Amino acid sequence: MANYQLYRNTTLGVTLQDTLEEMISQGALTDQAAGKVLSEFDRSINLALDKRINKKIQFSGKLSTYRFCDNVWTLVLKDFSVKDPNQSQHNTTAPTSQIPPADKVKIVACDGKSATQA
Repeated sequence: MANYQLYRNTTLGVTLQDTLEEMISQGALTDQAAGKVLSEFDRSINLALDKRINKKIQFSGKLSTYRFCDNVWTLVLKDFSVKDPNQSQHNTTAPTSQIPPADKVKIVACDGKSATQA
């Protein structure tokens, strides 16, 4: 499985990078060690999401643009909305945690089994 660096832009990834930079500036960590930590973060987050996330949702929107490069799809959708197909099977009196509709959404998708890291 290729270890993509997409998740470095999440809150967790940015916080980790900020902490590593601070440790490097204080002399507590080398650049090489920080690089190894980031590589392990990439590997671990990709593995965790691959193995632990199995929720299925339905989404819709108008396809604005798309691109396929280096085995990575990038889709830009307008008038985006998400629907949980299992919501009707569960207790309908319970509060729903719904993703609000959005004017524009960018989706980046890759096949970790056959893709290679650029």
